[in-house]
Amino acid sequence: MKTSVLTCLLLSICIVGLRAQGPNGNDFGFGIILGEPIGGTVKIWTARDQAVAASIGGNSYFGNLRIGADYLWHFDVFRSQVVKMYSGPGLVLGFGSGRQYWLYKYKGERYYFYERDESDIGIAMRVVAGLNIVPKRTPIEIFLELGPLIGISPGFGVALDVAAGIRFYP
Repeated sequence: MKTSVLTCLLLSICIVGLRAQGPNGNDFGFGIILGEPIGGTVKIWTARDQAVAASIGGNSYFGNLRIGADYLWHFDVFRSQVVKMYSGPGLVLGFGSGRQYWLYKYKGERYYFYERDESDIGIAMRVVAGLNIVPKRTPIEIFLELGPLIGISPGFGVALDVAAGIRFYP
């Protein structure tokens, strides 16, 4: 009994010590995202330079409702406490009909192929890169991001996600 209590106490201290510091020292933020998708977003900091961001919305590669999550690493390329860059992989689930794009060249000419997919669920992977702006002494985060989206099910397709948003850290 003593060992399990001591283990839980040490584990709690380690977890609290490893908690990230988002804006104003908060680890959880929520807000809106505009672009692809248009909807809501949340972000949970898991370490000082790592976070998990999720979004839910419409107007996407899949056509209707879309739920996505990304694991992000933040980089201090500007040597600033206000502006940082981030990057990471993600997974997207789409519900409803979607679209697929193909680009190919034939005898020097570019051709685009477009196909409508009427499946119920789609799965895609993405790699996102973005710019994160956290003004000093404010509970907000402003972000701009882009990255390729690669649809893997029910068929192969590609798209480019571009979005901007704001999150509030209560």
